[in-house]
Amino acid sequence: MSAETPREAESAGLLLTARDIRALAEATGIRPSKQRGQNFVMDPNTVRTIVGRARLDRGQAVLEVGPGLGSLTLGLLEAGTDVVAVELDRGLAELLPLTLRARGVDEDRFRLVHADALQITELPALPRAGRPTALVANLPYNVATPILLTMLERFEQLRTALVMVQSEVVDRLTAGPGSRTYGGPSVKTAWYGRAVHAGRISRQIFWPVPNVDSALVELVRHEQPLGTAAERDQVFAVVDAAFAQRRKTLRAALASWAGTPGRAEQVLRAAGIDPGARGETLEIEQFRAIARAAGEVD
Repeated sequence: MSAETPREAESAGLLLTARDIRALAEATGIRPSKQRGQNFVMDPNTVRTIVGRARLDRGQAVLEVGPGLGSLTLGLLEAGTDVVAVELDRGLAELLPLTLRARGVDEDRFRLVHADALQITELPALPRAGRPTALVANLPYNVATPILLTMLERFEQLRTALVMVQSEVVDRLTAGPGSRTYGGPSVKTAWYGRAVHAGRISRQIFWPVPNVDSALVELVRHEQPLGTAAERDQVFAVVDAAFAQRRKTLRAALASWAGTPGRAEQVLRAAGIDPGARGETLEIEQFRAIARAAGEVD
């Protein structure tokens, strides 16, 4: 990517430009890790587009996973939100607070959690905004789906999510029954809320330029949970079994889960599901019905 023009640099304001990114990386010896799926956003205009699409309120607390060098972090702060950022990479975790301080960000508006996002069970509260109620992130490509589902599971106060991931992941998360991309992640996402495709992102705004396309997925959590945590675990066990062997009929795919093929058929019929159907044809409510029926069939 070529260096930004003076006009582009001026319009960046608080945000990091391509030149800033290169300078930070050169000064600290930081390079994106392919192993950790890191691709840093280089374009301030794209950052502002993402933040605008998230429709956040000033003073709202936002969770960011994988802030990297801070491009999106600064965009969120510029928009008036406060940020809790979770970063696994030690070098990046040490650098980010220094970068924000150098750009005049009030320390009360930001908290850095140096941890694996898949392991955290609690988020800090910010002095002004409290605990995060929205997730906005450029998620590491190799663990994007587990991170999204884990954050939704553990932090019920997260009412919305807007995350950038591989385009094919967005297709899977937003797919409906009968689609070739419909699977376990589609059903599990639907448990938490309604997910929609929220726009494509050019490869050229990343460093390094990835060999896959990226897109945004937006999720708004259901006003009322579909069930308790225990019920969710039961439903997800059915989902996992149904898609572990997606070419098989549900009678066969759920045999181990139910105990025997015969009991699987009993449960399916009690739930009003054709035992000859396949998991890819069922929506979330039908998987819920199967889980409920399992507790009623002797």
